[in-house]
Amino acid sequence: MSNQALDLALKEKQEADENILIPYIMAGDGGLDILEDRLNFLQECGAAAVELGIPFSDPVADGPTIQDAGNRALENGTTLTSVLETLQRFRERRSIPVILMTYLNPIYAYGVENFAKDCASAGVNGVIIPDLPLEEETIIIDYLKKYSVSCIRLVAMTSPPERIEKITQRTEGFLYAVSVTGTTGARTTHDSKVKTYLQKLKKSTESPVLAGFGVSNSEKALELAAACDGVVIGSKIVDLFNQGKSDEIRELLLESR
Repeated sequence: MSNQALDLALKEKQEADENILIPYIMAGDGGLDILEDRLNFLQECGAAAVELGIPFSDPVADGPTIQDAGNRALENGTTLTSVLETLQRFRERRSIPVILMTYLNPIYAYGVENFAKDCASAGVNGVIIPDLPLEEETIIIDYLKKYSVSCIRLVAMTSPPERIEKITQRTEGFLYAVSVTGTTGARTTHDSKVKTYLQKLKKSTESPVLAGFGVSNSEKALELAAACDGVVIGSKIVDLFNQGKSDEIRELLLESR
């Protein structure tokens, strides 16, 4: 069962003829005490939702910028438990949807059903688990459905057509289209086949399709969004927050709409 608040937030942007923008930030980078302010700030800048990373010691999908942010968060003592507790504390004051990006190991350590239940209690609207293959989803998907937390699936340019079909049939919230081959990180160029790939995905699902990985500026965001419904912007946002450049984040998001 897809999360209604997340679905509505995405639909609102589409109906307003705006690109769906989902910035990524690392929970605990700079301290958890600033998390509420950062979420509010990103909402003011036009974000439809926020992807909130959980720091992990072995982040296989993350490039150097996000790995560094994760290390800073871990040094601050950030854990999955502390992130969920922090979100719970200001849940009633928050209206922007939050999607947790975490690897499977912290979920296992937490307890799979407890994770889904506590996500719902903390007002988490969706989860992205990059190292959870489609074939292994059974270990968690029923619990996420039970507590109405969307499971956001990723699809890659290297995915064969039959696999893309399986993924699109299960899409909840939005389809996360990985637009590069490799890890996250700002890039100045994308493969020339990306546009065709995104357009094919658009035809394969009624859910929004968002391109992620490697979105480094508003020009790239607009170029990718023109072939789908919007973008996820990660490393650039993380880097600008770390440098204290909030004005540049605002400009990037406003210009990408």
